[in-house]
Amino acid sequence: MAKWGMVIDLDKCTGCQACTTACSMENNTLPGESWQDVLFYNAGEYPSAQMKWLPRPCMQCETPSCVHVCPTRATYKDPDAGGIVFVDWNKCIGCKYCMIACPYGVRFYSDEKPLIEPDIRDAYPGENGQLWSPPYQNPEEDWRRGIGIQPKGVVSKCTFCYHKVKHAPEGIADLDEDNPEVKEYVPACVRTCAPKARYFGDLDNPESQVNRLIGDKHGVRLKDHTGNKPQVYYLGAGAGVPAFTPADRENDA
Repeated sequence: MAKWGMVIDLDKCTGCQACTTACSMENNTLPGESWQDVLFYNAGEYPSAQMKWLPRPCMQCETPSCVHVCPTRATYKDPDAGGIVFVDWNKCIGCKYCMIACPYGVRFYSDEKPLIEPDIRDAYPGENGQLWSPPYQNPEEDWRRGIGIQPKGVVSKCTFCYHKVKHAPEGIADLDEDNPEVKEYVPACVRTCAPKARYFGDLDNPESQVNRLIGDKHGVRLKDHTGNKPQVYYLGAGAGVPAFTPADRENDA
């Protein structure tokens, strides 16, 4: 069974946010509900200050703190689905404990006041229990894994596009958009990345490209000191490198 992981090369990432847009369209998220954020920030002081950026998906942690705090066990890690962390919308009560526990800020509760107006939920009112019902919905829906358009009162998050990934051939080492045989199974954020800064594959397969990149280019995990052990790795001395310096880790502790 594969253990799916993602590698993001910060030397290649241009901060274009194509991943954010692709994810939103693929998963029908509401405006402001960005499962694939690109965080922009300033580093350094005048006259050497720079604008930098850090792409931030759900880390699909090996020991996720969100799972430990969920009182209804709605949040769970599924080893049979590549170790992806899901939210069972049938069990979620919207308590937001998982949002508080997540050190990466990658969970969303969409029932609150929208970040922008007008409220798109008024234009496309929810049907069949959905929070909203846009005309371009992804045809696949699995509330047990938080796939589709959520009902009211639940938390949502990135699923590594499991509705696509699960159809990949068994034993495949990498899901690469340049491979015509598997491109339809590649997560939307990876497939749309213009500078090819994202890679997706099996972390348990020593022959996978993600494993080679992590080893050859010294891949690091965001806030690894928390013990969550993300399945997302970052490469390079690019835009987000200050987030990984020892000083920053001490300040985050």
